[in-house]
Amino acid sequence: MSDAKCARLLMEASKRDVEALRGMGDASVFADEIFGFHVQQAAEKLLKAWIALLGETYPLTHDLELLFNLLQKRGVDASDFAGLNEYTPYAVQFRYEALGLDAKPLDRQAGLTLVESLLTQVQLQFGREEGA
Repeated sequence: MSDAKCARLLMEASKRDVEALRGMGDASVFADEIFGFHVQQAAEKLLKAWIALLGETYPLTHDLELLFNLLQKRGVDASDFAGLNEYTPYAVQFRYEALGLDAKPLDRQAGLTLVESLLTQVQLQFGREEGA
């Protein structure tokens, strides 16, 4: 599979997570663990798509910081999206265990806005690739 085709599949999969997030505004229906998981998954897929567009092989990891570091090593400044790093624990740890009772509730709008911004940025990268 070509890098661009792999990247497009990842981006399309991330769009499904973003659509799910848009319907998860009610914390009484969707726990923070579920919302955070979908933010993390969307971000992971988008970062891997971006890495693939650069012609790199991305690692099989849920660690968003590692993926950001790979982009940085390629000269990509994705620091505007670094706040997504806080969602890494939702990929595995909080998927299987609950947040503590003293945990601060997620700012759902901020999480959604940040991952939507990352989606827009990756879509721009596709436009650059197609125009190259």
